[in-house]
Amino acid sequence: MTTTTTSKGIGLRSERGPVLAAIMLCTGLVALDSTIIATAVPSVVGDLGGFSQFPWLFSIYLLTQAVTVPIYGKLADVFGRKPVMFFGIAAFLLGSVLCGVAWSMPALIAFRAIQGIGAGAVQPISITMAGDLYSVEERARVQGYLASVWGISAVVGPTLGGVFSEYVSWRWIFFINLPLGAVAAWVLARRFEERVERGSHRIDYLGTVLLTGGSSLLILGLLEGGVAWEWNSAPSLLIFGAGVLLIAAFVLAERRAAEPVLPLWVFRRRTLTGGNLVSVGVGALTIGLTSYVPTYAQGVLGTGALVAGFALAALTIGWPLAATFSGRLYMRIGFRDTALIGIVVVVAGTVLCALLGRNAMIWQVAAACFVVGVGLGLSASPTMVAVQSVVGWERRGVVTATNMFSRSIGSTVGAAMLGAISNATLSDRFAHPPASLADSAAGRLPDSLDATSLVLNAQGAAAHSAAASFVRGALYDAVHHIFVALVVVAVLSVGALLLMPRRTTELSFD
Repeated sequence: MTTTTTSKGIGLRSERGPVLAAIMLCTGLVALDSTIIATAVPSVVGDLGGFSQFPWLFSIYLLTQAVTVPIYGKLADVFGRKPVMFFGIAAFLLGSVLCGVAWSMPALIAFRAIQGIGAGAVQPISITMAGDLYSVEERARVQGYLASVWGISAVVGPTLGGVFSEYVSWRWIFFINLPLGAVAAWVLARRFEERVERGSHRIDYLGTVLLTGGSSLLILGLLEGGVAWEWNSAPSLLIFGAGVLLIAAFVLAERRAAEPVLPLWVFRRRTLTGGNLVSVGVGALTIGLTSYVPTYAQGVLGTGALVAGFALAALTIGWPLAATFSGRLYMRIGFRDTALIGIVVVVAGTVLCALLGRNAMIWQVAAACFVVGVGLGLSASPTMVAVQSVVGWERRGVVTATNMFSRSIGSTVGAAMLGAISNATLSDRFAHPPASLADSAAGRLPDSLDATSLVLNAQGAAAHSAAASFVRGALYDAVHHIFVALVVVAVLSVGALLLMPRRTTELSFD
């Protein structure tokens, strides 16, 4: 089957503004719901109970979102972007309604899974639609807008969650999605047009089941390893082993499938392989900075949550600005060279983060984040545009979804890796407190979570006590090690980028 849209997917230019606004709104809702519940956890637990289960509110959302991305990408190439996007919005809003009326923690976790299933469609199809609507010259600017939505949501989400839970009800965290999602769907229904030529298809059910099962187990192992169970424990080894077996079976199945859900050629083309590996690095860098810059600003420097958010916001300012500029640059020197400049800037920005001391000024933190944001705008956007530009409309959904799936894997692996570094550093520091604090530190600070909480929530004289000072030092060591790890990730991303050819042309699949 050949699937086409007006003007090869460029569409009517007069309609693009409202459509882009609707896409950004959908993206914003998905991004917000990954962070907005963080500050509402005390209210949720107080109402529903199940404190030991609350981490699953985050894990299940990320898990179902990540594993469904490649499937939606294939479906978008077969049936068109619009029906897949509408399904994603409907599933997301249904999950939001159910979350808002949840009567227990297990029910809320199950309904968060439904939200994640919807989010898995919205995230990649938004970027695919943007690739259809905008030309190669314009796509970097648009990708920058979409990327900034994620960054802003990482800052705004926790604040909104706290406001809703304190002044209204935590349930409105989910109910607020309904009118906003309805507006976005209405705009897309009215303004986004595509003509799809229907044909007969053979849905790759076996590949879908194997990919979903295998990637679910691997991502679950990464999300919960070292948290719910030890890395070398029987559950961990069993989960990873089963995941690897299912992925191996998936590869064998895709070789024989008439219309594979995730074609193996996406891993054999240099442009796609390089772009996807860079996306893994971008995912790890983004999760590392958004997770630990606020921790550093609040726990080590002693700033408030709002100031810490502003420091991180510098990342979201630099990204879209650089992405807009990259559109002009890659038309002159090519995608890879533009991205290479960006990755070098990312390396410089992560080095600046690693050089931050215990008494750094908050503007120095913001400056380092801004530099990283500029580098990501110059690298992430051109690589995404390169991936989309080397295939036609009928394959753009698959390659975009694969790239977004790679970023999700990067975020998941990054969160696990950086969390392990943080926990190991804090555990080592608390196991060897200074002699003058040995008794009090060992007694009052039994683990890293409690220690961090003490620093972030201490008031008055307690914030300046010897124990609090010791914990601040331990927390600084942990975050410093994380920033050093991000330097390593940035350097490895340079090598990944060099896999891409200097000049890209549309790939032949004959």
